[in-house]
Amino acid sequence: MNLILFGPPGAGKGTQADYLAKDYGFAKLSTGDMLRAAVTSGSALGKQAQSIMAAGQLVPDEIMINLIRDRIQQPDCQKGFILDGFPRTEAQAKALDDMLKSEKKALNHVIELKVDDQQLVERIVGRYSCAKCGAGYHDTFKKPHAAGVCDECGSATFSRREDDKAETVTKRLEAYHRQTAPLLPYYMKVGVLTTIDGLADIDEVTRQIEKVLGTKEKIAAQH
Repeated sequence: MNLILFGPPGAGKGTQADYLAKDYGFAKLSTGDMLRAAVTSGSALGKQAQSIMAAGQLVPDEIMINLIRDRIQQPDCQKGFILDGFPRTEAQAKALDDMLKSEKKALNHVIELKVDDQQLVERIVGRYSCAKCGAGYHDTFKKPHAAGVCDECGSATFSRREDDKAETVTKRLEAYHRQTAPLLPYYMKVGVLTTIDGLADIDEVTRQIEKVLGTKEKIAAQH
Protein backbone atom coordinates (compact mmCIF):
# COMPACT_ATOMS: atom_id res chain seq x y z
CA MET A 1 0.00 0.00 0.00
CA ASN A 2 1.37 3.38 -1.04
CA LEU A 3 0.34 6.74 0.33
CA ILE A 4 1.06 10.43 0.74
CA LEU A 5 0.46 12.39 3.94
CA PHE A 6 -0.26 16.07 3.43
CA GLY A 7 -0.14 18.42 6.38
CA PRO A 8 1.39 21.76 7.35
CA PRO A 9 4.32 22.05 9.77
CA GLY A 10 3.10 21.22 13.27
CA ALA A 11 0.08 19.18 12.16
CA GLY A 12 1.70 15.94 13.33
CA LYS A 13 2.47 14.50 9.91
CA GLY A 14 5.92 13.29 11.00
CA THR A 15 4.53 11.58 14.11
CA GLN A 16 1.92 9.71 12.07
CA ALA A 17 4.43 8.76 9.36
CA ASP A 18 6.76 7.33 12.02
CA TYR A 19 3.90 5.27 13.46
CA LEU A 20 2.87 3.91 10.05
CA ALA A 21 6.46 3.03 9.20
CA LYS A 22 6.90 1.17 12.48
CA ASP A 23 3.50 -0.49 12.79
CA TYR A 24 2.63 -1.24 9.16
CA GLY A 25 6.15 -1.67 7.83
CA PHE A 26 5.86 1.09 5.22
CA ALA A 27 9.06 2.78 4.03
CA LYS A 28 9.28 6.54 4.61
CA LEU A 29 10.52 8.18 1.41
CA SER A 30 11.82 11.73 1.64
CA THR A 31 12.83 13.35 -1.63
CA GLY A 32 15.55 15.25 0.23
CA ASP A 33 17.01 12.00 1.54
CA MET A 34 16.78 10.45 -1.94
CA LEU A 35 18.70 13.34 -3.49
CA ARG A 36 21.43 13.20 -0.84
CA ALA A 37 21.75 9.41 -1.21
CA ALA A 38 21.96 9.64 -5.02
CA VAL A 39 24.67 12.32 -4.84
CA THR A 40 26.64 10.32 -2.27
CA SER A 41 26.37 7.11 -4.32
CA GLY A 42 27.87 8.80 -7.38
CA SER A 43 25.21 7.31 -9.65
CA ALA A 44 24.47 8.86 -13.04
CA LEU A 45 21.29 10.40 -11.64
CA GLY A 46 23.18 11.61 -8.58
CA LYS A 47 25.87 13.33 -10.66
CA GLN A 48 23.18 14.94 -12.80
CA ALA A 49 21.34 16.24 -9.75
CA GLN A 50 24.54 17.44 -8.09
CA SER A 51 25.59 19.55 -11.07
CA ILE A 52 22.12 21.12 -11.25
CA MET A 53 22.03 21.89 -7.52
CA ALA A 54 25.60 23.25 -7.64
CA ALA A 55 24.40 25.75 -10.25
CA GLY A 56 21.70 26.86 -7.82
CA GLN A 57 18.85 25.44 -9.90
CA LEU A 58 15.89 23.24 -8.95
CA VAL A 59 16.20 19.55 -9.79
CA PRO A 60 13.84 18.87 -12.75
CA ASP A 61 10.73 16.77 -12.22
CA GLU A 62 12.04 14.06 -14.54
CA ILE A 63 15.07 13.43 -12.34
CA MET A 64 12.95 13.38 -9.18
CA ILE A 65 10.54 10.91 -10.75
CA ASN A 66 13.43 8.65 -11.75
CA LEU A 67 14.89 8.85 -8.24
CA ILE A 68 11.54 7.78 -6.81
CA ARG A 69 11.30 5.01 -9.42
CA ASP A 70 14.68 3.63 -8.34
CA ARG A 71 13.84 3.95 -4.64
CA ILE A 72 10.48 2.13 -4.72
CA GLN A 73 12.18 -0.89 -6.26
CA GLN A 74 14.20 -1.43 -3.06
CA PRO A 75 13.22 -4.35 -0.76
CA ASP A 76 12.07 -2.10 2.11
CA CYS A 77 9.28 -0.72 -0.11
CA GLN A 78 7.74 -4.15 -0.63
CA LYS A 79 4.95 -3.54 1.92
CA GLY A 80 4.40 0.01 0.70
CA PHE A 81 5.74 3.52 1.10
CA ILE A 82 4.87 6.95 2.47
CA LEU A 83 6.05 9.73 0.15
CA ASP A 84 7.16 13.00 1.77
CA GLY A 85 8.06 16.23 -0.03
CA PHE A 86 6.68 15.24 -3.44
CA PRO A 87 4.58 16.07 -5.39
CA ARG A 88 4.24 19.84 -4.95
CA THR A 89 2.48 20.66 -8.24
CA GLU A 90 -0.28 19.06 -10.29
CA ALA A 91 2.20 18.36 -13.09
CA GLN A 92 4.38 16.43 -10.64
CA ALA A 93 1.33 14.55 -9.36
CA LYS A 94 0.40 13.46 -12.88
CA ALA A 95 4.00 12.47 -13.67
CA LEU A 96 4.14 10.45 -10.44
CA ASP A 97 0.90 8.65 -11.32
CA ASP A 98 2.21 7.82 -14.81
CA MET A 99 5.47 6.47 -13.41
CA LEU A 100 3.72 4.33 -10.80
CA LYS A 101 1.39 2.96 -13.47
CA SER A 102 4.39 1.97 -15.60
CA GLU A 103 5.78 0.13 -12.56
CA LYS A 104 2.39 -1.56 -12.02
CA LYS A 105 1.91 0.37 -8.78
CA ALA A 106 -0.44 3.13 -7.66
CA LEU A 107 -1.11 5.60 -4.87
CA ASN A 108 -3.75 3.94 -2.73
CA HIS A 109 -4.41 6.85 -0.39
CA VAL A 110 -3.66 10.55 -0.08
CA ILE A 111 -4.44 11.67 3.48
CA GLU A 112 -4.73 15.35 4.33
CA LEU A 113 -4.26 16.35 7.98
CA LYS A 114 -6.47 19.43 7.87
CA VAL A 115 -5.96 22.16 10.46
CA ASP A 116 -7.36 25.53 11.44
CA ASP A 117 -4.45 27.91 10.85
CA GLN A 118 -5.10 30.09 13.90
CA GLN A 119 -5.38 27.09 16.23
CA LEU A 120 -2.21 25.58 14.76
CA VAL A 121 -0.28 28.83 15.27
CA GLU A 122 -1.43 28.88 18.91
CA ARG A 123 -0.38 25.26 19.33
CA ILE A 124 3.10 25.82 17.90
CA VAL A 125 3.85 29.26 19.36
CA GLY A 126 2.98 28.01 22.86
CA ARG A 127 5.52 25.17 22.77
CA TYR A 128 8.64 25.18 24.92
CA SER A 129 10.94 22.57 26.41
CA CYS A 130 13.27 21.92 29.30
CA ALA A 131 16.75 23.10 28.30
CA LYS A 132 18.32 20.28 30.32
CA CYS A 133 16.34 17.09 29.51
CA GLY A 134 14.22 18.19 26.54
CA ALA A 135 10.81 17.46 28.12
CA GLY A 136 8.09 19.28 26.17
CA TYR A 137 5.54 21.75 27.56
CA HIS A 138 2.95 24.24 26.37
CA ASP A 139 1.75 27.60 27.69
CA THR A 140 -1.88 26.43 27.62
CA PHE A 141 -2.13 22.68 27.12
CA LYS A 142 0.73 21.24 29.18
CA LYS A 143 2.23 23.34 31.96
CA PRO A 144 4.69 21.93 34.51
CA HIS A 145 3.00 20.82 37.75
CA ALA A 146 5.09 23.36 39.63
CA ALA A 147 5.43 26.67 37.79
CA GLY A 148 8.92 27.12 36.33
CA VAL A 149 10.16 23.65 37.34
CA CYS A 150 10.53 20.72 34.93
CA ASP A 151 8.45 17.71 35.96
CA GLU A 152 11.09 15.30 34.68
CA CYS A 153 14.42 16.61 35.98
CA GLY A 154 13.65 19.58 38.24
CA SER A 155 15.51 22.10 36.09
CA ALA A 156 14.28 25.71 36.05
CA THR A 157 15.71 26.52 32.62
CA PHE A 158 13.46 26.34 29.55
CA SER A 159 13.85 27.25 25.87
CA ARG A 160 11.76 27.89 22.76
CA ARG A 161 12.66 27.10 19.16
CA GLU A 162 13.45 30.08 16.95
CA ASP A 163 11.18 28.82 14.17
CA ASP A 164 8.21 28.57 16.57
CA LYS A 165 7.62 32.31 16.43
CA ALA A 166 4.17 33.38 15.15
CA GLU A 167 5.55 35.22 12.11
CA THR A 168 7.70 32.26 11.03
CA VAL A 169 4.89 29.74 11.53
CA THR A 170 2.44 31.92 9.57
CA LYS A 171 4.86 32.15 6.62
CA ARG A 172 5.38 28.39 6.62
CA LEU A 173 1.61 27.85 6.63
CA GLU A 174 1.15 30.25 3.72
CA ALA A 175 3.83 28.40 1.73
CA TYR A 176 2.18 25.06 2.50
CA HIS A 177 -1.24 26.25 1.32
CA ARG A 178 0.25 27.70 -1.87
CA GLN A 179 1.96 24.43 -2.73
CA THR A 180 -0.77 22.03 -1.63
CA ALA A 181 -4.01 23.79 -2.62
CA PRO A 182 -3.87 22.74 -6.32
CA LEU A 183 -3.12 19.10 -5.44
CA LEU A 184 -6.14 18.38 -3.25
CA PRO A 185 -8.77 18.78 -6.01
CA TYR A 186 -6.60 16.63 -8.29
CA TYR A 187 -6.44 13.76 -5.82
CA MET A 188 -10.11 14.20 -4.95
CA LYS A 189 -10.94 13.75 -8.64
CA VAL A 190 -8.73 10.67 -8.83
CA GLY A 191 -10.65 9.32 -5.84
CA VAL A 192 -7.86 8.71 -3.33
CA LEU A 193 -8.13 11.78 -1.06
CA THR A 194 -9.30 11.54 2.55
CA THR A 195 -9.32 14.53 4.93
CA ILE A 196 -8.76 14.04 8.66
CA ASP A 197 -8.82 16.55 11.52
CA GLY A 198 -5.13 17.14 12.15
CA LEU A 199 -5.83 19.02 15.39
CA ALA A 200 -7.46 16.03 17.10
CA ASP A 201 -5.52 14.13 19.76
CA ILE A 202 -2.60 12.16 18.33
CA ASP A 203 -4.25 8.81 19.13
CA GLU A 204 -7.49 9.92 17.46
CA VAL A 205 -5.64 10.99 14.31
CA THR A 206 -3.90 7.60 14.27
CA ARG A 207 -7.26 5.84 14.69
CA GLN A 208 -8.76 7.77 11.78
CA ILE A 209 -5.79 6.92 9.54
CA GLU A 210 -6.08 3.24 10.49
CA LYS A 211 -9.77 3.40 9.61
CA VAL A 212 -8.82 4.64 6.12
CA LEU A 213 -6.03 2.13 5.54
CA GLY A 214 -7.56 -0.94 7.15
CA THR A 215 -5.91 -3.32 9.58
CA LYS A 216 -2.36 -4.58 9.13
CA GLU A 217 -3.78 -8.09 8.68
CA LYS A 218 -6.11 -6.94 5.90
CA ILE A 219 -3.27 -5.17 4.09
CA ALA A 220 -0.97 -8.19 4.48
CA ALA A 221 -3.63 -10.42 2.96
CA GLN A 222 -3.62 -8.27 -0.17
CA HIS A 223 0.05 -9.04 -0.89
